[in-house]
Amino acid sequence: MIRINDQIRLADHEVSISAIRAQGAGGQNVNKVSSAIHLRFDIRASSLPEHYKSRLLSRRDQRITDDGVVVIKAQSHRTREQNLADAYARLAALIDSAGKTEKKRRPTRPGKSAVRRRLDSKTRHGQKKAARGRIRPDD
Repeated sequence: MIRINDQIRLADHEVSISAIRAQGAGGQNVNKVSSAIHLRFDIRASSLPEHYKSRLLSRRDQRITDDGVVVIKAQSHRTREQNLADAYARLAALIDSAGKTEKKRRPTRPGKSAVRRRLDSKTRHGQKKAARGRIRPDD
């Protein structure tokens, strides 16, 4: 069982895992060992609640394909076990973030005294700059 949060857990058979060779520069170990993890999770066929499924499918996330499959590639660690734990953690974070609703922003406006202070400051600054002009000798 994969624990997402206190209420949601995924069965092991819902997640497909394959070990692949990591990309990029590495050396002896990376060229011989399949330590990277390719995790696939089908959102539509999962046991997630419907509101989680709809939020995940409506996201514009590059890890979610058009077919509704989450593909996570974990290759940042040296061992397969660490990469597997990293892939599970990233999947759990993605699903858990779909359950949280963002607080709606209420537009605000500055108060009258703040506007007055800002305009007074601008006036004082303009007067200071105007006083820097050339001094003309009186005739």
